Amino acid sequence: MSGVDSVRELIELIENNPDECNVTGGLSEEDIARAEAELSTTFPPSYRLFIAELGSCEAGGVEIMGVHRTPKGGERLRGTVSETLEAREDERFPSDLLVIEYDGMGGIISLDSSQRNEDGEYPVVAWDPGSEARGGPERLGEDFGTYALHRCRVGLR
Repeated sequence: MSGVDSVRELIELIENNPDECNVTGGLSEEDIARAEAELSTTFPPSYRLFIAELGSCEAGGVEIMGVHRTPKGGERLRGTVSETLEAREDERFPSDLLVIEYDGMGGIISLDSSQRNEDGEYPVVAWDPGSEARGGPERLGEDFGTYALHRCRVGLR
């Protein structure tokens, strides 16, 4: 199953579990383009579909960061945009990574835009300040959609 197909299945999973899931709401193409510009990147297809349809999501306690706004924050793009820009303030954080989740133990789960595959997808990796000493971030998944679907299924068990 492709990353995009996995996001479609994730959307269905969330729609079928409204009491256990929350979303922030999808973004317009204009906002997605703005988010990409602020991060100087292009989002992979599965992540682009995720933020267009859901924004960000929480399923059974598992939070998958997307891009969204808050009433108090106004036009500021939150989630992956603000968290990635903040992470980049640490010179050790690779500039090709896009933050999508925190592991609760100091690790930052990210999309690695330096490793685009033939489908335009980026792998999911775990980075922490000691990653480089261990050979770089640990690879957790081949694409965003497959990773996010798995994590949300785990949350809903």
